[in-house]
Amino acid sequence: MFERFTEQARSVVVGAQEQARAMRHPYIGTEHLLLALLDPAVGAPASLLREAGLDTATARAAVQRHLALPRPAFTHEDAEALRTIGIDLQAVLSRLEETLGSEALAVPSAGVRRRGLLRRRARGVARPNGHLPFSGRAKKVLGLALREAVALRHEHISSEHVLLGLIREGDGLAAIVLTEAGVDLDALRLATVHALDEAA
Repeated sequence: MFERFTEQARSVVVGAQEQARAMRHPYIGTEHLLLALLDPAVGAPASLLREAGLDTATARAAVQRHLALPRPAFTHEDAEALRTIGIDLQAVLSRLEETLGSEALAVPSAGVRRRGLLRRRARGVARPNGHLPFSGRAKKVLGLALREAVALRHEHISSEHVLLGLIREGDGLAAIVLTEAGVDLDALRLATVHALDEAA
């Protein structure tokens, strides 16, 4: 797929890796792709995002704020799904705390992420070869970028297609940041498609 990326689209991927490294994250997520798209060097997406009401400083602050918030290990939906197959999540969690201690399920402090149920690893530690993996959602964004290019009958995947993929994914941290900034995702999509039409 990457062989179909334009130079600017490749710059988005490289920029996302640089953003992840700068923030000491051990992965490339949708939030890093969004921050990379805000770089004027990647072309039209930077100006489209600014015109929609999002700038780099605001986006970075929102990403840092969201990643600093403790996240529950299990959501209400998780508990409901487990209940449908006969598992009482609260009983399981209570039993774990009884057996392993009250800190076993504590939310890790900033800079530390859980690895498995009990082991911890320092955040930001890259694999030995320096490779930062894409999160599942970031991979989905890149796959959606390809689908957008195919649907628009474009031979290459540009940075605008990556932005369209990011908008279409709609559930990652990037989508949350865009929505909180008041960006109208439908209007941004139309403006992006219009920019692609003008460039053709």
